[in-house]
Amino acid sequence: MKKLLTILVLIASVGILEAAPIKKPKKDLTEEQLIYLEKMQARVDEIKAMDFKSMSKEEVKAVKEELREMKKEAEKKGIYLSVGAIIIISLLLLIIIL
Repeated sequence: MKKLLTILVLIASVGILEAAPIKKPKKDLTEEQLIYLEKMQARVDEIKAMDFKSMSKEEVKAVKEELREMKKEAEKKGIYLSVGAIIIISLLLLIIIL
């Protein structure tokens, strides 16, 4: 009976817990970055206004590739390490130290 009660409490507690998103402070952009951002936004607006039905497949493909490149550049962030990589790195450091 004790095990059943313990299991029910654990299941209920998992349902109650909720992960909150981490709020990162927004970084202020420099003047150069603001100008570049405005240029990118203007280009995206131009692309949205284009009539893709009148364009050839190659032109549409080029525009899509341009948008992908702009998206990649806009999403540039730091280095991501998986949990497995962190464990391996820490084990290697322990082996080297010992």
